[in-house]
Amino acid sequence: MRSTLIVLPLLLLAGCSSFRGDPENIRPVPEDRLLAFQQAQANGAQIVVNRDFGVMGGGCYVAIEVDRKVAARIGMGEVATFQVPPGTRVVGITPDRMDDTLCGMGRLLREVAVPVKTGETHKLRIISQNRGGFDIVPDTP
Repeated sequence: MRSTLIVLPLLLLAGCSSFRGDPENIRPVPEDRLLAFQQAQANGAQIVVNRDFGVMGGGCYVAIEVDRKVAARIGMGEVATFQVPPGTRVVGITPDRMDDTLCGMGRLLREVAVPVKTGETHKLRIISQNRGGFDIVPDTP
């Protein structure tokens, strides 16, 4: 009984962290939630953003911004691809301000600078952690 009381809180804390989904469970963000950076750019590149599965914020969309312009509303287990010009792009996540529930009223701003060259594809990942909340990080296999 004592071991259960010790292990249970640890399992609950671990359950708040996100996890990478299997490729067959990842689905693209529907077109109605892709808001910008969808047209191919001359000499352009791609930025691919994948959102992990997890309990924290699971029922809420997160807004993805490219150069501080809302580019998509992404849900858990979804992936979005953005067509961008070369140069350093600022990719960030914020609350989904199009949502008038509590989901859209949170405080969240995480950004990463992505140096993009013609023809490249950069992959990023939205994670959630039991400490620190949401973050956007390079997606390394």
